[in-house]
Amino acid sequence: MDIGIHYLNFTNDRGAGQIGPLLGETAQLADESGFALFTVMDHFFQMDRVWPAEEPMLEGYTALGYVAARTRRIPLSTMVTGVTYRHPGLLAKAVTTLDVLSGGRAWLGIGAAWYEREHRGLGVPFPPLKERFERLEEALQICQQMFRGEVGRFEGEHYTLAETLNSPAPISQPIPILIGGGGERKTLRLVAQYADACNLAVPDVEEFRHKLEVLRAHCEDVGRDFRSIRVTVQGIGVDPAEDPDGFLRAAEEFARAGAHHVHVRVPQPDPVGFVSELAETVLPRLSQIETAAA
Repeated sequence: MDIGIHYLNFTNDRGAGQIGPLLGETAQLADESGFALFTVMDHFFQMDRVWPAEEPMLEGYTALGYVAARTRRIPLSTMVTGVTYRHPGLLAKAVTTLDVLSGGRAWLGIGAAWYEREHRGLGVPFPPLKERFERLEEALQICQQMFRGEVGRFEGEHYTLAETLNSPAPISQPIPILIGGGGERKTLRLVAQYADACNLAVPDVEEFRHKLEVLRAHCEDVGRDFRSIRVTVQGIGVDPAEDPDGFLRAAEEFARAGAHHVHVRVPQPDPVGFVSELAETVLPRLSQIETAAA
């Protein structure tokens, strides 16, 4: 099992001038220590279900471009891009740009979007849930077409592209696609059909196990090998800094249930210290935990 870092809070007591240095130092340490993935939020307002919306939030792909310049090895992704935020052709171009500039380390993290307040606030259309899922599937098809270097027309119900030109092509062939969310009827079906990885924010291991059984059934329906999907889990309910032993026990439970990767949210005010502590106390032991065979 491996571990990744999710940087979701840009608030610090030293002001906006320190956002960049803290982000960069945290990512650089994660890279040098051997963490498996580094992600940032893709929101425009801070999530008001967690912290005040007015707290600092960076645009995701600009932030990842900065992180790419500070790192050498670690894969980079948003966790995750709402499909409504960018036209799919421009999203594919942004992720390809990140991949080229990082030397082939970009992932596309994507989901159906949910945060209505930031859409309304910034004038971004927020269609009903059914339409957002329709748009998500078309966006996945467009991104795959562009990542493969197929130049042609795309005609969907919601998007029409006359020429899917994407030059330079990604270094990664293919760019891994991660779909976030655990919706059993639509999201996990899209994972089975299009994704290389999924991210489940499920703190209960029995619920997690159930989600994987649903995903396995979708894979059977579409003729996909369930074992080809990398399963990541976020928010397993134990703080790894406060209780590393308890965190490792929980991670082992999730690995037995089928998780390959645990993704950890980095707190403020000392994200660098937090990652340093994880590198010392958790990372070496976590790497010895084996994911159960599918």
